[in-house]
Amino acid sequence: MNESANGLAGVVHSVNVSPVRTIHYHGREITTGIFKEPVSSRIAVRGVNLDGDDQADRTVHGGADQAVYAYALEDYQWWEQQLGRSLPPGQFGENLTTSGIRINDALVGERWRVGTALLQVTAPRTPCYKLAMKMDDPRFIKRFALALRPGPYFSIVEEGEIQQGDAIQVVHRPSHNITIAEMTNIYLFQHDRLAELLVPELPPAWRESILSHT
Repeated sequence: MNESANGLAGVVHSVNVSPVRTIHYHGREITTGIFKEPVSSRIAVRGVNLDGDDQADRTVHGGADQAVYAYALEDYQWWEQQLGRSLPPGQFGENLTTSGIRINDALVGERWRVGTALLQVTAPRTPCYKLAMKMDDPRFIKRFALALRPGPYFSIVEEGEIQQGDAIQVVHRPSHNITIAEMTNIYLFQHDRLAELLVPELPPAWRESILSHT
């Protein structure tokens, strides 16, 4: 396709990866892969992550439905205004820093062609204390949730390669209207609407969690 399915297209501003490392935080040893840094080379997207990238605990991060995480340069700019400081790509622990595409308007099940890889939107990011640690702000988890700028996780539909500057093309959009931002809003703040999230493309782990609360 020459045009994206929803009239939107963007580019990869940065590709960011990190191996798992152990750090000391508040007297504890913590293993984490959140300290991602940009790479300029073309990176393979395969299995459950990008080459050179890893997650410390795949029971809560990573796995097939969280193989790739994206965050938008436009949301970076918003946060920089809110925080009064500059933030480098990878600060939110994302693999892809994007530009020119409204990632929080992505629908659950939406498919993106990025470089030669095909990715499918699975769910929004729900932050843990490691993001607060990375931002050096114990209140940041709450601030992040309230902002409704979660960024999407993706599964890998077709393996391929991605590099800074690659085009992002939305090649499929489901017929429902559950966006990543709206999913976050309902899941965190409007529990009486949880049943609305049970769209066919919802990942099994999310479906089980929501059914257990409805």
